[in-house]
Amino acid sequence: MVKKIISGGQTGVDRAALDFAIKFDIPHGGWIIKGRWAEDGILPEKYMLQEIPESSYPRRTLKNIVESDGTLLISRGPLTGGSEYTRKMAISRNRPHLHIDLSRTGQFQAAEQIRNWLAEEKIEILNVAGPRSSKAPDIHKTVLDLLETAFFLEIIDSALPTRGAKPFEIYKINKLPETVDEAAENLISGLSFADRTKIANMSPDRLRRLNDTFGEEIITRFALGEKNPLLMSSCRASSGFEGDDAKAAVEVIIDRLCDRLRQKKNVLKLVKSG
Repeated sequence: MVKKIISGGQTGVDRAALDFAIKFDIPHGGWIIKGRWAEDGILPEKYMLQEIPESSYPRRTLKNIVESDGTLLISRGPLTGGSEYTRKMAISRNRPHLHIDLSRTGQFQAAEQIRNWLAEEKIEILNVAGPRSSKAPDIHKTVLDLLETAFFLEIIDSALPTRGAKPFEIYKINKLPETVDEAAENLISGLSFADRTKIANMSPDRLRRLNDTFGEEIITRFALGEKNPLLMSSCRASSGFEGDDAKAAVEVIIDRLCDRLRQKKNVLKLVKSG
């Protein structure tokens, strides 16, 4: 699981990574050139980056590479300029790196590639780099969405058993949930406090779009279908769909999961403000 995100602070991909980290309370940092300069001016103080003693982009790039466990490069098309230099430096230092070209890979597929790479390389400190906004308009929002999807997949993996494990009896469930609320609480119980907070900050639409990735795991975990008619009945009552549509039931459970986490988040805010 990624514990820190770093970047060089430039507009575009770098800044999107930092904004993502701030949004989801992930520690962030990295190195930036002397004067905290970026193409849109001086980097605001809310970004916790350290200055190198000179205005050297190559040195800044190298420090971020060697002080991380791996570098994620995101672009829309082939890497050029500083992004290509980053790739070459990662190779020269024998550091793990992954390049996602969004002109060749769909966003959801890219998110799965990132999730798998993070797990395989055991990345805890992640360096994120890519083109600046002037070279890649709209890349900031695209990268925010991509990172959110990839990290949510990583969270779900930590809450659910190893993929491919069968049947549902192997899951650590003393009693299969019979209601939507029980199913949602069972999923929540496998999440850390930090991961619960991240999910609470995500939109229901984004969660539903991830149905294909972990939907089958939830179906297996809770024996959705004929083996658990009570839970199916509860899902139908909550949503109004007909028959034994397990995928529709998964959407109901995911929506309830989101609702419960947001309720917990709002209660925590009230306690802190009081």
